[in-house]
Amino acid sequence: MSDYTFLSKTGEFQALFRSFALRLTKNQDAADDLLQDTYYRAYKSRESFKEGTNFKSWVTTIMHHAFINDYRRKKVRSHINTPMPELWAIPQDDHGVKNIAESSLIYAELKALIEQLPAMYAMPFMMFYRGFEYREIATHLRLPIGTVKSRIFVARTKLKAKIGVRSLR
Repeated sequence: MSDYTFLSKTGEFQALFRSFALRLTKNQDAADDLLQDTYYRAYKSRESFKEGTNFKSWVTTIMHHAFINDYRRKKVRSHINTPMPELWAIPQDDHGVKNIAESSLIYAELKALIEQLPAMYAMPFMMFYRGFEYREIATHLRLPIGTVKSRIFVARTKLKAKIGVRSLR
């Protein structure tokens, strides 16, 4: 497509493109930016436009994709640029003594609950808890990997049920 043809076709549909950009952005300045970005992208790839196809649809598709890409870019950027809380206000106690008694009691209780499980569930769950991967557990126990995943899931479900019952008493 020649420069002249491109300019004449964009001029022909300019009002339609502007209203579509405004409908997407709901802001006049953002719509102007989107329109300019769309014209640039369409002009850059004007050689890929096939003569005889719908020019209006081709440009509005480019505009829609540009809008979605910009929306996603802004969404990610807003998560990255969220302000952090003032961490200097949190007291830092480097002189405290770590109390491991509570964590060892909790571990002992959990270990007792795990030992109450049938061995077919307890063994894969403990191996997974100790850091083995599903593939390693399956090889060690000579089971299909799907069976290992299923047994670990069942063990978790049974443990959650036991913990839930115990915490209600």
